[in-house]
Amino acid sequence: MARGKGEDGPHPVDRHVGRRVCEKRLALGYNQSDLGRALGLTFQQIQKYEKGANRISASKLWDIARFFKVDIGYFFEGLTGAQLAGYNEGVAAFEHDFPATRYTIEISRLAPQLSTRQQKLALELIREMSERGEADEG
Repeated sequence: MARGKGEDGPHPVDRHVGRRVCEKRLALGYNQSDLGRALGLTFQQIQKYEKGANRISASKLWDIARFFKVDIGYFFEGLTGAQLAGYNEGVAAFEHDFPATRYTIEISRLAPQLSTRQQKLALELIREMSERGEADEG
């Protein structure tokens, strides 16, 4: 069993930190191999970190933060005690189980630059496309 896994999969903190690593890596335009080379790791190890399957050691997280030029706290932003309380009770605590891609990150980065009306139209378009995609699959 991988170190980051408990009875129900990776610990939420490991998943959250891995997700933040993935988001920052994509935002800066690096692929998993680039980050792996900079840290002396394989891209497979970076994949495991980003999924939360393997925990990132404190020293490796320090190296990642230096490479990305962010504070260590960046990786824990958005993590709250309330979310962890839900984990302890067996309740799903995180809303970011969808895969991070360059596109989802860019959409979330650009959306606040739109007017409220444009955001609403974009949301309606994405919802409609999503619903059509589900209908096409079924």
